[in-house]
Amino acid sequence: MQITLLLLSGFLFSVLFGMVIIPRILVISHKKRLYDVPDSRKVHTTPVPRLGGLSFFPVVLMSFALVIGFRLYLWPSDLSCFSIEMLHEYLFLFVGMTLLYLVGVCDDLVGVGYRYKFIVQVVSALLLVLSGNWLDTLGGLFGIYSVPALLGVPVTVFAVVYVTNAINLIDGIDGLASGLCCIALSVLSVFFFIQDQCVYALLAICTLGILMPFWCYNVFGNANCGHKLFMGDAGSLTLGYVISFLIIHLCVSNQVSPELPNPYMVIAFSTVLVPLLDVIRVVLHRLRNHRNPFLPDKNHFHHKLLRTGMRVRMVMVTILCVSVFFIVLNVLLVMKVNATYLLLLNLVLWSILHLTINRFITRHHKEQELKEIGGIFTK
Repeated sequence: MQITLLLLSGFLFSVLFGMVIIPRILVISHKKRLYDVPDSRKVHTTPVPRLGGLSFFPVVLMSFALVIGFRLYLWPSDLSCFSIEMLHEYLFLFVGMTLLYLVGVCDDLVGVGYRYKFIVQVVSALLLVLSGNWLDTLGGLFGIYSVPALLGVPVTVFAVVYVTNAINLIDGIDGLASGLCCIALSVLSVFFFIQDQCVYALLAICTLGILMPFWCYNVFGNANCGHKLFMGDAGSLTLGYVISFLIIHLCVSNQVSPELPNPYMVIAFSTVLVPLLDVIRVVLHRLRNHRNPFLPDKNHFHHKLLRTGMRVRMVMVTILCVSVFFIVLNVLLVMKVNATYLLLLNLVLWSILHLTINRFITRHHKEQELKEIGGIFTK
């Protein structure tokens, strides 16, 4: 009951702070004309403020600190949930979040080159490794169990940078990145709650809380009335870093032995499987067309669905449903199927999905051509 009350308090604090801060960000953005201006690659047609992510890090930090503070004040004798190792982890975590938050704010205001962002992401990932969270096993993936630190540390840094960029890159239409993060944070918080890791569940819940009011403004806000805003890089980098920290910790904390399978590793990474697989597909497409893999284009999952003729809101709902499908599938099969075979199954289903989308895109283009021809003859 005590843990449930703490988690509910963290969620409510975060939602309340978000409801207070986000409207002020909108006012400042409009007064200073800090907009995300539409271009050929973007879906929106009206300038929209892109500083919604400014609220994420401060709100998460305030909500998290308030709940922990009240917890220590009201029950000072019960410190079973805390440890020196946990303090070590969170000190490094918040330093890394601060670095990514600052570079995200700079990018939203004046622009930052991808090389500089990549360097900051690597430094932030190394901070998580220094806190003791690094993968010393692959949980049986490709038959690999125990891995030495010389390999495990780079793999962990790669995983953190990969997840952080995946969340950043999938942020292309209203409600998509924040919706996917809501799903991931909800699943992660449930598993941490089940395992009585209340502090980690609290971090997930506080992050989920700030996303609730933002998602409403982002999806249902009217741009013409000045009630709509985007999260920007400050938000997406913060979300990606928090989720990568929770994923790595869920893998490490539930590892019985480096020589045994770890089903929680599959579950943890399944929460962000859609953006992870989309990054791989987009990068391979750019390389195949001899383009810089770091430069943006219009070939992401949501762009492809838009080319089938679907509306933006329907595209968002479809991708969220796909994410839930993969999470449920992997949770149901993780104890029955080897991790390698489960990954292959996910890749096969992902490939079939995109082949099907390609057919719908071709059909939609043919329908558009027929309409244009019909319009010419009518004239």
